[in-house]
Amino acid sequence: MRPVFDALITDLKHSSKLFMDETRAPVLDPGSRQTKTGYFWALARGDHPWGGGAPPGVAFTYAPGRGGIHAEQILQGFSGVVQVDGYAGYNRLIAPERVGPDIRLAYCWAHARRKLVEIICNGSAPIAEDGVKQIGELYRIKAELRGLDPEARLSRRQERSAPLVADMHAWLIHHRARVANKSPLGEASAYIGKYWDGLKLFLTDGRIEIDNNTVERTIRPIALNRKNALFAGHDAGAENWATIASLIETCKFNGVDPLAYLTSTLTAIVNGHKQSRIEELLPWCCTQGNVAASEATKCFKFSG
Repeated sequence: MRPVFDALITDLKHSSKLFMDETRAPVLDPGSRQTKTGYFWALARGDHPWGGGAPPGVAFTYAPGRGGIHAEQILQGFSGVVQVDGYAGYNRLIAPERVGPDIRLAYCWAHARRKLVEIICNGSAPIAEDGVKQIGELYRIKAELRGLDPEARLSRRQERSAPLVADMHAWLIHHRARVANKSPLGEASAYIGKYWDGLKLFLTDGRIEIDNNTVERTIRPIALNRKNALFAGHDAGAENWATIASLIETCKFNGVDPLAYLTSTLTAIVNGHKQSRIEELLPWCCTQGNVAASEATKCFKFSG
């Protein structure tokens, strides 16, 4: 299945707007009788909120660490916007000395809001509550604009969201000057201020979402399976885990039954499907969607 995965990640990187996130991948460390911590890096496409024609998908890549160099290697050849959380490793993608295609980072309002919600959960916090309320207005507008084309989304964001973002910026400046830097509110506001340029990037491009929840949803099954399987047996096992998880989650993204897809794809490969036509085996090419496993072989035209 590795050639199919390679075709999947190549197709994703032909896009101009992607999401990225990472999650732990425990792997057995031979000889030590312990596990080491690797990472699954998720690269996802989800253009449906603005009516984009490219099919949704996600590709997980296993790497032995969490350093930004892994994100850079995965994105090699990609040019465009990457929507991420506030993990500092992504700064490598926009470092001035970096040589390669231009990448812009859009940051996540859900993570900004989460910092304030944590303060509220620990007691009365009217300032944090006000910040959450303002961010909530951005989400209300997001819901109303879902499905519109990028031009319409951009126009209405500039009309309705931009004043809210300006008010939020004024709120940020006002309170950062009045609270202790080491206080929970000081740390939360410093986080928001640090990523401000990327948080407001959605006001310049109707394709950009206000959060990276699209990719976070694809990671949840990985986290659940991590609890069930405990760990991968070795690095190669983790790579295989990432490959199969990529195809299964992309099937789910496209309303395709994963078992039916895997059955039909493996049958096609066994029957001699040509490497030059590997793109025909990508999950979104299984046009019947949710097809029964017994009908799986009808999804593709086999060669040979």
